[in-house]
Amino acid sequence: MEKPHKRLNAWKESIALVMLVYELTKQFPKNELFGLISQIRRAAISIPGNVAEGAARQSRREFIQFLYIARGSLSEVDTYTEIAGRLGSIEKETMGLVEKKLMDVDKILTGFIQSLKRKL
Repeated sequence: MEKPHKRLNAWKESIALVMLVYELTKQFPKNELFGLISQIRRAAISIPGNVAEGAARQSRREFIQFLYIARGSLSEVDTYTEIAGRLGSIEKETMGLVEKKLMDVDKILTGFIQSLKRKL
């Protein structure tokens, strides 16, 4: 049985972001394993996790709250990738790809939140 959250674009795109983050962080210095790598991966994983948890809730209000939490985690990923870029762990070209994916996921989450709010 397929869970409903797996049909949501917000979930699918945030999973794609997680895959990008994991690929990206493989190239980080090993001394960042328990620092920046851990932080960015946890924040990224939190995004689809909160979308899925919200989709399983009983009310739209709860779902919206979890989507806001997902957006907060997205902001964390944005901050950590900015730091990694400034430290030289992410090349400028790759940074552009990451920023685009972050913006895509943000647009989807924001639009989804607005759509659910209109239905309240």
